Amino acid sequence: MPRPTSRRHFLRSLAAASAALTALAAGRRPLGSPTPWRAAAPGSPAAAPAAPAPGTLPAAAMPPDDEPLFRISLAQWSLHRAHQQGRMTALDFAGAARRDYGLEGVEYVSTFFKTHATDFGYLRQLQQRAADAGVASLLIMIDGEGALADPHEPSRRKAIENHFKWIAAAAFLGCDSIRVNAGGSGERDSQRDLAADSLHRLGELADPYGLNVIVENHGGLSSDGAWLASVMRQADHPRVGTLPDFGNFDLGGGQLYDRYRGVAELMPFAKAVSAKSYDFDARGQETTIDFARMLGIVLAAGYFGWIGIEYEGERLSEPDGIRATKALLESLRAASR
Repeated sequence: MPRPTSRRHFLRSLAAASAALTALAAGRRPLGSPTPWRAAAPGSPAAAPAAPAPGTLPAAAMPPDDEPLFRISLAQWSLHRAHQQGRMTALDFAGAARRDYGLEGVEYVSTFFKTHATDFGYLRQLQQRAADAGVASLLIMIDGEGALADPHEPSRRKAIENHFKWIAAAAFLGCDSIRVNAGGSGERDSQRDLAADSLHRLGELADPYGLNVIVENHGGLSSDGAWLASVMRQADHPRVGTLPDFGNFDLGGGQLYDRYRGVAELMPFAKAVSAKSYDFDARGQETTIDFARMLGIVLAAGYFGWIGIEYEGERLSEPDGIRATKALLESLRAASR
């Protein structure tokens, strides 16, 4: 399944992905059976390995001095009000990221062009807008396509299938990854088993495209860093990883997971990072999250890739919140050399 370059190839790739799921389900094991490639540990999941201590990374792991320590991208959700109010469309996003904020990478959100996932003409326009702006299309955040840890087998199979079109769309746009959710229902261990199974299958489907399938801490059990790390270990696929988000550690029922512990637990599997922000004080510091501490955790883990701005505050406007987040990340990046 090479990256599609025509409408015919695009649709053929989707059909191939569907056939691959059928072969997987009929071959090695049925959906819902225990994962054979790594047995689940009995009892509660083990803690994720700790991130390396600052200063212990080999010098070769860091970018050269003439390159930034990390690059800053923009998540489309940062402008969700502009999209929801009709002041912006997905086609406008890449140009705005470059023109208004000086950013060179974008992270799309599927719900802002949900009806166009298999619309070759629309995707071509989206691709061209990014190329014209000189912006890299990094990933698509997928929402609303079903629960990958659904205990009802037909529903989980459908959820897996619903992601096929987004794998093909992300490959067409030149993305590196799709971000999925690991939600479901039932007992902690059973959700882990089902999520790992679904993710491994999606990783196998995404691999020929050169795409990663990454999971964000996004509420419920997925916001439990130890649980999501255990899912990663059980999924056991080089294309499956995490997208640690600085802010999404709400377990539900009024319980919060320690955000710094959670990010440290997820960083060993990270293929992208989301710098969630809410508000800023007069000195330009984020008032909810200690960004310096978070970036220390990220860099100590040996991660020097893209970090995406995801402003979600109310007091500042979306443009002002994006600019404040960018300024803080830039100042911390400069101080980290």
